[in-house]
Amino acid sequence: MRLTAATLGYRQKNCLIKLTMAGGTGRHRSVWMDVKRYFRGPIMWIVLAVLAVVVLMQVVGSSGGYKTVDTGQVVQAINDNKVESAKLTTGDEQTIKVQLKDGQKVEDSSKIQASYIGDQGVTLANTLQNKYQDKQIPDGYTVSPSKQNPFVGILLSLLPFVLIVVVFLFLMNQMQGGGSRVMNFGKSKAKLITKDTPKTTFSDVAGSDEAVEELHEIKEFLQEPAKFQAVGAKIPKGVLLYGPPGTGKTLLARAVAGEAGVPFYSISGSDFVEMFVGVGASRVRDLFEQAKANAPAIVFVDEIDAVGRHRGAGLGGGHDEREQTLNQLLVEMDGFDVKGGVILIAATNRPDILDPALLRPGRFDRQIAVDRPDMQGRLEILKVHQKGKPVAPDVDLSAVARRTPGMTGADLANVLNEAALLTARSDQKLIDNHMLDEAIDRVVAGPQKRTRIMSDKEKKITAYHEGGHALVAAASPNSDPVHKITILSRGRALGYTMVLPDEDKYSTTRNEMLDQLAYMLGGRAAEELVFHDPTTGAANDIEKATGLARAMVTQYGMTERLGAIKFGGDNSEPFLGREMAHQRDYSEEVAALVDEEVKKLIETAHNEAWEILVENRDVLDNLVLALLEKETLGKEEIAEVFAQIVKRPARPAWTGSSRRTPSTRPPVLSPKELALTNGANGAAAAISTAKSTTTEPAPAPERAPEDRPES
Repeated sequence: MRLTAATLGYRQKNCLIKLTMAGGTGRHRSVWMDVKRYFRGPIMWIVLAVLAVVVLMQVVGSSGGYKTVDTGQVVQAINDNKVESAKLTTGDEQTIKVQLKDGQKVEDSSKIQASYIGDQGVTLANTLQNKYQDKQIPDGYTVSPSKQNPFVGILLSLLPFVLIVVVFLFLMNQMQGGGSRVMNFGKSKAKLITKDTPKTTFSDVAGSDEAVEELHEIKEFLQEPAKFQAVGAKIPKGVLLYGPPGTGKTLLARAVAGEAGVPFYSISGSDFVEMFVGVGASRVRDLFEQAKANAPAIVFVDEIDAVGRHRGAGLGGGHDEREQTLNQLLVEMDGFDVKGGVILIAATNRPDILDPALLRPGRFDRQIAVDRPDMQGRLEILKVHQKGKPVAPDVDLSAVARRTPGMTGADLANVLNEAALLTARSDQKLIDNHMLDEAIDRVVAGPQKRTRIMSDKEKKITAYHEGGHALVAAASPNSDPVHKITILSRGRALGYTMVLPDEDKYSTTRNEMLDQLAYMLGGRAAEELVFHDPTTGAANDIEKATGLARAMVTQYGMTERLGAIKFGGDNSEPFLGREMAHQRDYSEEVAALVDEEVKKLIETAHNEAWEILVENRDVLDNLVLALLEKETLGKEEIAEVFAQIVKRPARPAWTGSSRRTPSTRPPVLSPKELALTNGANGAAAAISTAKSTTTEPAPAPERAPEDRPES
């Protein structure tokens, strides 16, 4: 596996804090607050008291220790002369209760009861009368109608309705407290940042000096508008922060909230759209009404691409709820009062999918790119996140910044956090260089797979594979330095070679890309050269090499046969609201030529890698022995092994066509280069003059002509 600055640049993790959304007007409360309020209210206490009375009366009027049995068992006990006394209740209750004689039991109980229906009451009364006349019921019997309290009956009949009302009120409060207020769907869910909210200031933001400067001016617009209005300047209506994930867009917005000193409303783009039609547009209106009522104010919409996507043909239809919300947002931004002092700040990582009407001047007047930081920016970010973490005295954060090109602020924060976790895990007190190196490896390639045990043969193959990458990179004239080689398994990789530039680069030359292709295929070439049997370990290298070669042909115009022409469009997803499918804008013949040129570039790079490995086979073997012994080699150890390597000669000049003859005239020297050149020449002349005046030997005696050597 090969790691480059480009690889590091795509490993982004969002560690920004997402603000929770609740009602901005103070009317929304949590679920538990609503529940407590209703339990403290008089209605709930009345309901509980009624339920307690009903339960108490039911308990008092219960069976009193009588066991309920079948009616036939009671009749059988009467006929068998086992009854001591009996009580027959008629009316609504229709029960018979009997006390059995001493020693008599039915189902282990001397007191039993049963219910009867219809005319069974008359039959039971006659039976009891006959037994009493025969003196078989010593204590007699009674027949009485039921005496149930009518109030209890009314309560019992109303009890289900009362329970339904209570449950309904509880569910309504749950939905209200959860932010989905049933009766207020159209209310904004923006959170108002108050003075009590923990503040983030511009001093907490590092690595984005240009963005901080632009936003600092926005703060001045709100605090001192007269200063700008005096020269005819207008307050910007909108500011769009865009850039890769993890670069600090939301952090910048939070810093504005902490610095501005004006009401700051924060909401996510996804909070506008709900399952009900018209809710999004209504929430947009309500949000801006609140902001205008408290102007000057700032409205921050995070991830605005959730609601501001390009309108048009998409899988979601031509006019869905999202488009209606976007239309209302466009209207609100157009309807700003110039003196109102309301500014919309939005953040997104996909500015290319936003609707053009949203991006035009007059809506988003400023579009601020928040890109990955350079080396100085990374150093400042590391210093910010290093606060509160004990670091060893020998730790050089600038060296860490050089080792992490392409990383975002979130990645760097994760590196220091991983280093702190590793330090605590090993019961150490200070974060040292070893912990930082391990943390970088964990962020880049994942944690080490200690349970993955490779055989000696696989270790040797991996060592030759990674050694092939490193050797080709070291011998190529335009490649970046090799910083680290390891055969320890991390993530899905059996090993990796870290090739990083010494300084930040923002463009790549053709020769640099050709060298990248060569060392991408260096691992595969080493397997073929040494074992004559390549493995699947080069699959990722082949994929990346093919992608780079195809980009050189179709995007960068770096082949003579096809020229400086771009083939194919952007691969836009259909759900983003643009073209439904990617259309190829070239013929089948041109597609075949593209494939041929891609293969030609790959084969040429493969051959270059093979030649480098053949020429330096001894160095490759020594490198493999060192890897098998130490498993990981640093920059100094690699330089010691590669001391004998001679860089390959530069490639011939390339102008894109054989008809364009390369110029022999060198590029003009910049003032800085000219000063350095003149300074070096002047120093050399001064040294030469000093030597000639201080150490000039005495003139030798003139020789005879015959003694002089022949020229």
